[in-house]
Amino acid sequence: MQSPKNVINFDGLYGDTLGKYSSEYVFLELIATRSQSFDWNIKPHIHSHLFQVFIVKNGSLTFQEDTKEHHIDAPCVILIPPTLFHGLIYTPNVEGYILTLSESIIEDIFKTSNPIWQTFQKIRILSHFDEDSSFGKLLNISKNIEDELFNDNAERFLMLRSCITQFFICLHRLTKQEEAEHGGSMMMTHFRKFQHNIKHSEYPKSIPEFADELNITAVHLNRICKAVSGKSAIELVHQNLINEAQKYLLHTSYSVSEISFLLKFEYPNYFAKLFKKYVGMSPNEYRRFDRK
Repeated sequence: MQSPKNVINFDGLYGDTLGKYSSEYVFLELIATRSQSFDWNIKPHIHSHLFQVFIVKNGSLTFQEDTKEHHIDAPCVILIPPTLFHGLIYTPNVEGYILTLSESIIEDIFKTSNPIWQTFQKIRILSHFDEDSSFGKLLNISKNIEDELFNDNAERFLMLRSCITQFFICLHRLTKQEEAEHGGSMMMTHFRKFQHNIKHSEYPKSIPEFADELNITAVHLNRICKAVSGKSAIELVHQNLINEAQKYLLHTSYSVSEISFLLKFEYPNYFAKLFKKYVGMSPNEYRRFDRK
């Protein structure tokens, strides 16, 4: 891939070397209109002052940013802020739109809303849409932008600003939704790995040591455990030890002290105390009760 240091910089649209930046620039076009003339290969480049949003209805593409490539199938939306390196290679059956507008328009609309403004400071790829057809909503707003852009209606510019505001608020909401879903996925990944590590670790091991294995903090690990199971990380570790102790008590003739040793407890009386806390009876009482 071309190095970002050598990338082409366009003041206007891709391929338009005469394009000049305007603080009120807004344009909407079909993806195929420009891309087909470049054999569906938009080479890595940047736009110094322009936001671009790619709304892909059909087909697929390879999206390039810095040293990474993403292979994306429709439907998808790609948001690219100014000065960020990007390139695209489309399949010839691609369908969709490209909304291009001046960064000053976005600044004017959202300058008092920092959370929304921060959403648009990096490249976003949205490819998961809910059942209420949030992608369809974006297409409808895009059609409204097109109507205002290419028709000479009264108060055209005000209505265009209103449509653009709706469009970017929808993008912001979709971004927050995908971040929440991704966070939930990562949370479950960490939790499942923690469960695995509990069962296959040599004890004693501290919660910070378990957290280090997941490349997260002990505080974060505790939050994950509470969210998923309602128990703290140490409670889950203890519960695993108690489960193992119950197996020894029921299926072996080891003494309580020997089981304590096998489970790496330093003091048998601490093991017995912990067992009673979780089970409600001492190890010997549990063994006798189960054999009645």
